[in-house]
Amino acid sequence: MKKIFKFNNKGPAQYRRHKSSGSGFVILFAVTISSIILAIALGVADIAFKEINFSTSAKETNDAFFAADAGTEFVLFKDKTSTNYPMPDAGSSYWTETIPSINGVSGGSCAIVTITKDNTTTNPITTIISKGYNVGDNLCTSNNQNRVEREVKVSY
Repeated sequence: MKKIFKFNNKGPAQYRRHKSSGSGFVILFAVTISSIILAIALGVADIAFKEINFSTSAKETNDAFFAADAGTEFVLFKDKTSTNYPMPDAGSSYWTETIPSINGVSGGSCAIVTITKDNTTTNPITTIISKGYNVGDNLCTSNNQNRVEREVKVSY
């Protein structure tokens, strides 16, 4: 048996034109999906960053409040237990006390307490205003941008 091969030689293959309306759709779809995923990731990262800042802020606020409270308690204790607790200078009715390193750490919480004594009435009034800070040096000063101040006022 003899095989006969027939070749259909019509010349080069005809040039086919592709539809231009679908060109680049896959790349557009990939860029769109990537943009959506990036936007979601950035949104989640932003929320996480804000939560971290909020929790840190709450800790710093507590440190400042407890420093103010400790300053108030310090002055109350001295005023009630000591008969020769420093009185204001002549011609003045108030004085201040600086209480550094309340938490025992250098540069940590501190307080500035202002004590005012009004002896002009039959019932003398003492007012204590304690400003507590979450950070401060020996003079309770700091340039830290995250410094928090809380104030406690006591009158008796």
